[in-house]
Amino acid sequence: MTALVDAFPRTVRCLDPVFIPMKDGTRLAATIWLPEDAKTSPVPAILELIPYRRRDGTVFRDAKMHPYIAGHGFACCRVDIRGSGDSEGILSDEYTEQEFDDAEEVIAWLAAQPWSTGAVGMTGISWGGFNALQVAARQPPALKAVIALCCSDDRYADDVHYYGGCLLTEDAMWSSFILGLGALPPDPQIVGDTWRSMWMQRLEATTCWSDTWMQHQRRDAYWQRGSVCEDFSKITIPVYAISGWDDTYYNSVPRLMQGLSGPRKGLIGPWSHAYPFLGDPGPAVGYLQEAIRWWRHWLERVDTGIMDEPAYRTWMAEPHAPAPFYPDHPGRWVADPSWPSPHVSQRILHLNAGSLDEKAERGELMMVTSPVTTGRDFGRYGGYGGTVPDMALDQRREDGLGLCFDTEPLSGGFDMLGDPSIHLTASCDVPDAFIVAKICDVAPDGTSTLVTWGALNLSHRNGSTEPQKLVPGETFTASIALNHTGRRFPAGHRLRLVLTTQLWPILWPSPVAPTISIASGTCTLSLPVRHSAGNEIAPAFLPAECSPPVPFIELAAEEHRRDISIAVGSGRQSIVLTSDFGRQQLTDRCIVTAARVVDRMEITEGDPLSARLDTGWNMSFASGGADVETRSRVTLTSDATQFHLGWRLEAYERGALVFEREGATCFDRDHL
Repeated sequence: MTALVDAFPRTVRCLDPVFIPMKDGTRLAATIWLPEDAKTSPVPAILELIPYRRRDGTVFRDAKMHPYIAGHGFACCRVDIRGSGDSEGILSDEYTEQEFDDAEEVIAWLAAQPWSTGAVGMTGISWGGFNALQVAARQPPALKAVIALCCSDDRYADDVHYYGGCLLTEDAMWSSFILGLGALPPDPQIVGDTWRSMWMQRLEATTCWSDTWMQHQRRDAYWQRGSVCEDFSKITIPVYAISGWDDTYYNSVPRLMQGLSGPRKGLIGPWSHAYPFLGDPGPAVGYLQEAIRWWRHWLERVDTGIMDEPAYRTWMAEPHAPAPFYPDHPGRWVADPSWPSPHVSQRILHLNAGSLDEKAERGELMMVTSPVTTGRDFGRYGGYGGTVPDMALDQRREDGLGLCFDTEPLSGGFDMLGDPSIHLTASCDVPDAFIVAKICDVAPDGTSTLVTWGALNLSHRNGSTEPQKLVPGETFTASIALNHTGRRFPAGHRLRLVLTTQLWPILWPSPVAPTISIASGTCTLSLPVRHSAGNEIAPAFLPAECSPPVPFIELAAEEHRRDISIAVGSGRQSIVLTSDFGRQQLTDRCIVTAARVVDRMEITEGDPLSARLDTGWNMSFASGGADVETRSRVTLTSDATQFHLGWRLEAYERGALVFEREGATCFDRDHL
């Protein structure tokens, strides 16, 4: 459990609001926590720049984190991105050049304040991790170090839009969220009577961002901009990259470790899309103390010893039964001096008929055509922790819908750390198809637990900038990279590889259900096996601590559901994810806020063109003279040649509809 701390080495004061002027006259709204004596004893500044409404959105985590850091001698500055929260202007997309320009101006402003030493760090989780890396690549002079959590270096291959060249349903779900969130007004308590005109300006600028994202179905200049992996050499300052195995962004941590040339550290724990001090799932660690050591080392040039410790630390998960959510993950910490690690070697296994073996056994032709409902028990693309039922269930049903390759029961256990990969030689009967590969831990009782997975749109087998359709019936080769993982396989268990041709509702189905044919003994699985370094000392972290949470009254409790239904007559399957985030009254600022989302994903057995996604958010905000609600809806369907995107936004003031807008766009399927 995370301990609350309310006494710090330096007394903290909170400045809110602070308006930071941009060169074009736009003002960005900020909250700054800093020591009371900072003017006489200046401190470094730490910037977090995100669009998630600092006073009524992220305040629930900000209050636990920023005052704690500030109490140890830093100024923590949480800024609403242009066009979000209480900031002026319009927010038009993720990671725009305007956003980066603003970030550089904010950094320069922070460095010039009388309470500042002139050294600035940048941090954030998710969006804030992305832009911390992106801004670091622009090399603003005052920016000295970064901590980037749960983010990616690659906007195309490793975010919520496309994966392995396949379309993620998360793209439309994320678009629905930002459509509703971006339509909320600024706080009248902060901006005064202009709140309504600012609100109307935002509403009039409303668009559905998937309209842009789906115009770019391959890795083009749109995605390359802001993907720091395009040129790691542009980042010269120290970077601490952090994620969790139950999140979606852990792949970027080893890539940053390998690609960056400057000082760097990597940490992957058992967590979901959450800060490590929250332990969601646990165990939590003293992330805030770790962050202070990092900032003190690089912003104050005080040797805290943090760079003397192993560069790459990961949670090695122990076997456990599959569950829709986890309070904790069993396991242990391991440490490696670098990534790639000298402690990891590759073990090659051959895909023979039904088995994984050290030697190839050529002969039998194996074919797989997975039902379009394959993926039902796979969980969601990434987890959000708590009691949200996002995780994969027992995979035995899923395993039976693909080609399975099992090892014999293991005579001795081993640790897997890294990116498994498959070298595939196969043929396909249609020009557009994807293949999914997953590794499961099969217990002696038959329980199959998902360990890691990967997917490849086979038109992207030679790269994602210029896809090439398959020639039906012609043999092709491809490499499938699975997600980075850290997992202990114990003696007596089996390792299972499963290949399928569908993964609904994570990946949008190909137009025609494909059949992929593989000859026994012609394909290989490469497993990254970690060997103990001998006299290995496990990493140790301080206990998790945080500052007191923002005071609030829970008016309605959270509730999260995942409901699966099948219409027996029609074969129509529905998966409905419902997250009601409750209703809260923030008592220190007289704000009431609430949010609820429903994601409905439907498909009919035997018909990949029947796939349908309906996703919608209801968000409400009451403060001062504002009492508003936004309702966003996004729908995605497809036929053999096009995707069909529909969206609608409604805004209400005191229960009355004051704004509505909708749109519908068709996009040609580009090798999807």
